[in-house]
Amino acid sequence: LLGRAAETGQVADALAAARSGRGGALFVTGEPGIGKTRLAAEALAAAAEAGMVTVRGRAGGVGPSVPYRPLAQALLVPARAGLLPDPDRLGRYGPVLTRLLDDRRDPHVPPASPLMVAEAVLHLLAAVGARRGCLFVLDDLHDADAGTLAVVEYLLDHLGPQPAVLLLVVGGVPGSARELAVRARLDGTAGFLELRPLGRRDVHLLVAAELDTTPAAVPPELVTRVLAAGAGIPFVVKELVRELTAEPVRTAVPVRTAEPARTTRPAGRTTRTPSVPAAVADHVRRQAGPLGPLGAELLGMAALFGPSFPLPVLEHAIGRERAELSATVRAAVAAYLITPHGTGRQWYAFRHRLVAEALLDDLGPDERAGYARRAARAVSELHPGLPGAWCTHAAELHDHAGDPAEAVRLYGEAARRALAGGRAGRAAALLARAHHLVEPATAPELHAAVLEQLLDAVACSGRLDRSASACPGRTAPPAVFSPRRHDPSAVPRHDRSAVAADPGHAPDGSGGAPCVPDMPDMPGVPAGRRAGIHARLSGLAVLAGRPADALRHLDTARSALRDHPAADAQAALVDIAAAHAELHRPAPDRLRKAAGLALRALDAAQRLDLPDVACRALLLLGQLAREQDEQAAVAHFGRARAIALARRLPVLRISAEVQLAAVAASHDGRPARVEQARREALRLGLLPLAHEAGFVLALERIKRCEFEEAGAAVQEGLADASRLGLGRTAAELRLAEAVGYAHQGRRAEMAQALGALAPLLDASPGLRAMSCGLARAFCSLLEERHDVAAQELAQAFAHDAETPATGEFGRNDIALLLGVLGMLGGRTGRPHHAAVAAASAGRTRWSRPFAGLAHAVLLGREGRPAPGAAMRRL
Repeated sequence: LLGRAAETGQVADALAAARSGRGGALFVTGEPGIGKTRLAAEALAAAAEAGMVTVRGRAGGVGPSVPYRPLAQALLVPARAGLLPDPDRLGRYGPVLTRLLDDRRDPHVPPASPLMVAEAVLHLLAAVGARRGCLFVLDDLHDADAGTLAVVEYLLDHLGPQPAVLLLVVGGVPGSARELAVRARLDGTAGFLELRPLGRRDVHLLVAAELDTTPAAVPPELVTRVLAAGAGIPFVVKELVRELTAEPVRTAVPVRTAEPARTTRPAGRTTRTPSVPAAVADHVRRQAGPLGPLGAELLGMAALFGPSFPLPVLEHAIGRERAELSATVRAAVAAYLITPHGTGRQWYAFRHRLVAEALLDDLGPDERAGYARRAARAVSELHPGLPGAWCTHAAELHDHAGDPAEAVRLYGEAARRALAGGRAGRAAALLARAHHLVEPATAPELHAAVLEQLLDAVACSGRLDRSASACPGRTAPPAVFSPRRHDPSAVPRHDRSAVAADPGHAPDGSGGAPCVPDMPDMPGVPAGRRAGIHARLSGLAVLAGRPADALRHLDTARSALRDHPAADAQAALVDIAAAHAELHRPAPDRLRKAAGLALRALDAAQRLDLPDVACRALLLLGQLAREQDEQAAVAHFGRARAIALARRLPVLRISAEVQLAAVAASHDGRPARVEQARREALRLGLLPLAHEAGFVLALERIKRCEFEEAGAAVQEGLADASRLGLGRTAAELRLAEAVGYAHQGRRAEMAQALGALAPLLDASPGLRAMSCGLARAFCSLLEERHDVAAQELAQAFAHDAETPATGEFGRNDIALLLGVLGMLGGRTGRPHHAAVAAASAGRTRWSRPFAGLAHAVLLGREGRPAPGAAMRRL
């Protein structure tokens, strides 16, 4: 009854009115499983508790049609219990009632007229409800005979003076009962309660009730999955929760994670058990059964497309008359199996996702393959060239048809288009499907091409679980969702729902998932190309915060290149990967080596016309130059953006825009451009890039004392990083969390955040100096513990000497002021102040006040006039 407060209120009002002698009627309608019978049961319980007489009958059932069956069924139980008045008290209607209840009556004698039966029932209701009121429930009225409907219609017109409520449960299927309900609503002779699907809040409460727990204990991912699959229909939601929680081992998000059925694939492929609860599958079969063979063919072929399907393609594939097919479609809509999707009649959607899955599960291997071949042919004929999403649809159909080579080719083409549009998350999902279909007989070049595309898409999207499914070795844990490959809509815009649910996640937020795969066995692939794949795997290891894995892949790549020195393009990829790996290696010369590798990669990219490698090299050079030569850094970022625009590389364009926006924000203190770039990255599913922008935003908000906004964004990002296993991102956000607490003087929370950061610093050693300067030292200054702050800044400088930082850690602001004040083991003089103030980092909005204060102190120390005016000017 969750979400039914208004409806139960109307029922309660009607029952109270009946007890006062005012009768009325209520129609309860809605689709199957929506809770109509449950509401009627609640009404019966409420009426009984109030001392009212209750009777209930149901139309339909097994056996031949019997006139007035629901009326007789409703009255037989109280008759056997002696609750009905003696027939003599009903006068001439007594014999009518007796015949209605006599199951031994002669079938050759015609039953009484509907008018006589209606009057008999009306007098009976008046008699039994005279003292305490009566509730008369008729369920499944849409299956009732014409005589029963005629009696109901009469009762609706004459029930007002009687102390009774007539509660009529009608399905949404078009027919006489539905028409009667609509007429009664228009005439005002009955109320109309149309039950709607539940919203997220009520689904959340229903899931908690089914699990016998509190709503707070229900994982949000479970609610999301159940809501998406069950469309808010209570019956489906409850059955799905029972199915999902029936696993032998329950995790924080108890769901099935097996692979989709591969009944058309060769022996040895892993298949899954059906994910549709048995009760729901049976319910779908009962709804689809009356549609006949044509309906089974239509819906079976439609299920190959997933939750929604194009009707013109099915018309073309089935080859039947449009009028005949349209009648079947209307019947399927009336049965609540499908519904129009969008505008026009081009697309339809299944009422909920489990309808499509149940229909697909019922298809035999040959039947599924035959339907898929016909549908694939229709798609190609109606949409030459397979523009837009048709390429993905065709790939899915060839997959179902048992044609893996063509499916892999089409998945790769669809992914290439998605990457060209910057939709890396979408591309990663498509390529994971393609790689799942790769077989030993697949051509090595095709295998390598799919894997290269997949790893590139994973690096952009941050979906490390996709790469783990493609390569052997360490793999990511099962996903919370396992969207079927034939369901293109199963990949949301920001795919947080499809994240790893690993009970062994590290509490530090690093995402304990072992996400970095090893190189698959790919005989026949040239060594130079294998080197490029290892370079990509090294990049994923850096992203996951696993520098040892990154170096291992780089060693393998370099070994392969020694045997094939002519593979210049692959060598450039290895150099870029090695440059990024250098930034995660604790060494005094790491920045210099990274810059050298990036310059070598840039030179090769310019010679060989590799625009993506050139952009990546320029972006890295800009990041390395920013602290020392901001003008050069901006030039690098600008060049990268220009190349990305000219060569249509949206991912790298947004990367450059994030860097340019970060530089601008450091000067004007307005992070709107960074936020815009972050939102664009999120829209395209570029999660590592979005989190990089989020880290910049968090630090800027902390500097503006917008602590609440910064903290909320950091926690959201940490949740993502933990689920996806993005160790590098987790380290940066843990640092931002600690800095935020430090700038509020919240030492205990800062210490806890730094404790969570500590195990991540081996993979991000450049953050050590920042954690000492921006967090510990700043917090000590707020506490007026100057000696401690000086020691912590000295430690930051020591860390920077061992492993140079790529970000500001207080050298050009806090340390400058403290040095001038003589708190760092000696006074800093005018030459040092001038050098720092002239440096790029010294001209940022954050650093200017510290430099200004230091300048004022120096002016006073030098005996020069108007230090206050100088401070105001600065």
